[in-house]
Amino acid sequence: MKMSKLYMPTLREVPSEAEIPSHQLLLRAGMMRKLVSGIYSYLPLGYRVIRKIEDIVREEMDNAGSQEALMSAIQPRELWDASGRWENFGPEMFKLKDRNNRDFCLGPTHEEYFSSLIKDEIKSYKQLPLNLYQIQTKYRDEKRPRFGLIRAREFIMKDAYSFDKDEEGMENSYKEMWEAYDKIFTRLKLKYKVVEGDSGAMGGNHSHEYMAMSEVGEGLIAYCDKCDYAATDEKAIVVYNVEESNEDMGKMEKVHTPNATTIDDLVDFFKIEKSRFGKAIVYNVSGEPVVVIIPGDRELNETKLCNYLKVPEHEIEMADEETIIRISGANKGFTGPVGLKEYAKVLVDSRITKMKNLIVGGNETDYHLKNVNYGRDFNGEVVEDLLLVEEGDICPKCGISLSMDRGIEVGNIFQLGTKYSKSLGATYLDENGKEKPIVMGSYGVGVSRSMSAIVEQYHDEHGIIWPLIVAPYHVIITIINNKNEEQKELAEKLYQDLKNEGLEVILDDRNERPGVKFNDRDLIGIPIRITVGRGATENIVEYSLRRDGVNIEIGADEIMDRIKDEFKREDIEI
Repeated sequence: MKMSKLYMPTLREVPSEAEIPSHQLLLRAGMMRKLVSGIYSYLPLGYRVIRKIEDIVREEMDNAGSQEALMSAIQPRELWDASGRWENFGPEMFKLKDRNNRDFCLGPTHEEYFSSLIKDEIKSYKQLPLNLYQIQTKYRDEKRPRFGLIRAREFIMKDAYSFDKDEEGMENSYKEMWEAYDKIFTRLKLKYKVVEGDSGAMGGNHSHEYMAMSEVGEGLIAYCDKCDYAATDEKAIVVYNVEESNEDMGKMEKVHTPNATTIDDLVDFFKIEKSRFGKAIVYNVSGEPVVVIIPGDRELNETKLCNYLKVPEHEIEMADEETIIRISGANKGFTGPVGLKEYAKVLVDSRITKMKNLIVGGNETDYHLKNVNYGRDFNGEVVEDLLLVEEGDICPKCGISLSMDRGIEVGNIFQLGTKYSKSLGATYLDENGKEKPIVMGSYGVGVSRSMSAIVEQYHDEHGIIWPLIVAPYHVIITIINNKNEEQKELAEKLYQDLKNEGLEVILDDRNERPGVKFNDRDLIGIPIRITVGRGATENIVEYSLRRDGVNIEIGADEIMDRIKDEFKREDIEI
């Protein structure tokens, strides 16, 4: 491709709405453009990267025995009613009606659709196992689209579904997809961790997420450097040990605590550690008040709360002041568990039950209670673990301290079991002629999100540094002086020779100053750079790699050997 004909509208300034490097650079490099919030167009350079990511995904899915199909993005309400997700999926689902007033959605995912597809086709155990996948655009009406392609309302995703006759078969399919995903993300040159995830709206009992490590990642992961434990902060088990205390239960007393509405206020007032307080958090859950009591030095994990209550995330919200006053009789900041059970559901983290002589809200404005003990002074539903993991917490597998890091979720795998096959009627006849539900798995790769994750890991202050395997082009040839016939002739010859060798090449033949060409070259991040300048008369060019920027002068006849070495180093065939 000659750059004089390439649609590559680069930007010199950082767009005001772009918050993170990948968002900024993909816009500045002319690889995508925003239509409206959370919806983007892929321009020629960006779309070439997308297609290369898709090709890698296809190759590894095909190698793993999965077969590609393509479903419609429009799905009828009946499928989602059958699984119970029409209402439970929440406001992120784009819903619409046709001219006959029939309800449809734009698919955020396709478990129901694939289950419905195979239920009339799979009749016997002899037709199992089966694995189907598609690469398709998905739609989710994000409340707050941000970070460009990382949290968008329209995104490209590979989703696959396995169908097995039993749990053992599903676990084998899960392992095969795990191995395929390792190959995909390794080939994409992403630095990633596989962590236990929360199944959320997908359902099922077991899931893992592939997290591309990034400082700007929305996902927090906890991991152990000694053993293989790793989990998202939503899923991570919190080991919070309560020291055995020999002190006797004190007499419960009311203490005047004016304007002390936070744990920090109370620490200053009582001059004791945060762990000696019982923190009350008040929610409205599906319209009903729920009060959660946790240790004062910890944060509540809302995902664990939703899972315990078996409600979707959109049905839980912080209670307003009116609700708090109605159930406790006190202003916000003075709610406590004593005497509250008849007015609201009270959930108690299990660690609270082991603590003695806590200080809690007094359910009276400007008052707290001290020497409060579970069992004697209050009760509630005890939940094993409602806490959010923190750095330094104890690994639940080996007992050493956990580390925390951020990542971008680029893939996920779910063991769905029979959640969808039972609700959609996808069954088969076993060896004895008995009808059984098909056991399913679900597997996703964020194609467009992976492009952003790659840029987050591979960039510098000048622009993108594409790994060779996903770069929009392998080589860029820059002519220093377009008016110099020797430079033009040598550049044209190299351009044609490299293309004939099967390389993807850009020739920057624009009538622009060298500085403009170099800046654009750095910005778009083509891995291999050839500069044709004054040395053209001696058949000498400058050769460099985007990742290190070190220029060396070589003969034009040496270029192909250099490029072959680079492809070999990256383990890529030309």
